[in-house]
This record gives sequence, C-alpha cells and structure tokens, in this order.
Amino acid sequence: MSTNHNCALLVVDDEPYILTTLSALLAPDFEVYTADCGETAQKIFQQHRIDLILTDQKMPRMSGVQLLEWVRENYPQTIRLLMTGFAELEDAVEAINRGKVYRYLFKPWRVDELIQVLREACQRFKLERQNEELLDQLRRAKQELEHRVQERTVRLEEANHELQQKNLMLEKLALTDPLTGLPNRRAIDRLADAEIRRRMRYPSSLALGLVDADHFKEINRQYLLPGGDQVLMDLAKVLIASIRTVDTVGRIGGEEFMVVAPETNVEGAVALAERIRSAIESFAFSYKDAPIQVTASVGFAVADLGVTTEYDQLKHQAAAALGEAKATGRNRCIIYSAPAAAS
Repeated sequence: MSTNHNCALLVVDDEPYILTTLSALLAPDFEVYTADCGETAQKIFQQHRIDLILTDQKMPRMSGVQLLEWVRENYPQTIRLLMTGFAELEDAVEAINRGKVYRYLFKPWRVDELIQVLREACQRFKLERQNEELLDQLRRAKQELEHRVQERTVRLEEANHELQQKNLMLEKLALTDPLTGLPNRRAIDRLADAEIRRRMRYPSSLALGLVDADHFKEINRQYLLPGGDQVLMDLAKVLIASIRTVDTVGRIGGEEFMVVAPETNVEGAVALAERIRSAIESFAFSYKDAPIQVTASVGFAVADLGVTTEYDQLKHQAAAALGEAKATGRNRCIIYSAPAAAS
C-alpha cells in the first residue's frame, strides 16, 4: 500500500460537540469519519476502509470496550484507541484485555498529545501493512519456487538457489533497522562478537565505539517524530561516510549507534572518533528547510594487540567512555584502552 495517503480515522462519541471539534481538528492529517454510537460505527466499517478508530468509553447501548472488541474480531488490522476518564481506569484495563487497544487517552486530552498519538498510530498502521505485503510477497515467491521444483526437477538446483536468496532476504530484514537501513542491535552484536572470536585465532587490535546524538529528546520535542526520524536517517549517512570499508556501524536503539572497527589501535580509534564527531558537527542537518544543529558524543574502547577481552567487557568500557564524554560537556570523544590481562 502507498505510504503517502492519509489514514482513515473513525471517531466515535455520543457528544456532538466533541465529534465536531475533533473532525475539524484532525481533518488536515486524517480522512475523518464520525459516529455518535457503536451501531453507527459498525455500519461505517461496512461501507468504508477504516485504518484507525478512536472511541469514547461511556456511550449508551454499546460501550467503547464492546465496540473495540467487535472491531478486533471483524477488522483486526484496524488500530484501536480508547478515550476514557480517570475514574474509568478499570475500563481502560478491560479495553487492553478485550479490545487489545494500541493506546488509551484520558479525558480531557491535550490537543498536541492527541494529534501526536494518532500520527504515531497511523505510522504504525502503515508499517504493519507494508510488512504484511512484504511477507505475502515472500510467501508467494516461496510457493512459486516450490511448485517449479516439483514440476521441473531438471531445474532443481536453480530453484533451490532462488529460494535461498529469498530466505537471505528475510534474514536481512530481521537484522536491519527499518528507519536507517543500518544493521540493528541483533546484527551488530553478532558481528562484534564474531570479531572478538576472530582475534582469538588471529591476534589483532579491535576498537568498539558508541555514538550518541546530543540532546536528541529536545530535537524530538521541537520537530516531533518526523523531524527526529529525519535527523537519525541523515546521521546514519554521516556515520557510513566517516568509517572505513572494513568497519561497520549499526543502530542499537534510539539515537545511539555502535561502530565496530577491526585492526584499529588506540591511535586509530582516536582518529576515527574525532572524524565521526567532526563530521556530525559540520553536517547541515535540516527538516522542512529548517536547519537543525546536531552534535554527538563518542566513546571508544580499544583492545590492543595482545589484550584479551570479552565482547561484553569491551562494550561496557565503550559505554563508560561515552558516559564520560556526555558528562564532561558532550560533543567530544573519549577513548578507553582495555588493560592487558595479568600474566
């Protein structure tokens, strides 16, 4: 499905003023439908494709929880959100258990919080649909290959090769950060651990670095999730351009990235860390033509030739170095050298 269309949002509330207010408020971002009761909402579902539903809990005849449970059973792809008062906390818990709601909002809601939650729900809906489409494509490809293998045994080797490629694609998806395209935490952990084992057989130096965008919460607060995502995507590009071809960078969570640099001693780590820090500071980050000043703190841990270390130890030292870089002013590099094992 296209990621450019506005999500179709159904707002359900028995108070006409709330429906009018929310419809006007949300129209710029969503294709808004309204219903004043659960029964009307059910009819709208039968007539239109609804991506998100935001319903009040306290309504006559059919409660919000009952409506969301019906939606879950009949339209499970729809993202479900519940509005409830503080006095209705038990209803919110029931909604989670029965309606499997994505989020619940307490009344009275804040406009900015409501819009942000709905935008995030819309983004989740689109990502889930994209993932389902991709999995369907992979399943169809696998079925097609299996059929060709059965009917054309002479092409068995070729068909098996194609099937392996599809499986490799699926594995790559499981090891890739969807936002930046970089290896995710699982993938970079595997690679770093493999480098640790490799240097046990072929002694060499190894540097492990952590890069953390400074004051990223403030960037998210000012530019919201889309602006923060743009910064992370650009930051990934800067990191890729700053490392060597033998190095690897991955996103391990939030605004934090990990760099694995084989054959890198303390001097090399110092140069690499400063190159990364300087490149980030000088890059022209922006969102919707508005410039964003971004800096990063960098912490590296180095296991020089002859130094025995485990991956967790080296990562802990890199985290400590990053912590010191942030604690002493940010936008700086700290390098730790792992001590040699006692003989």
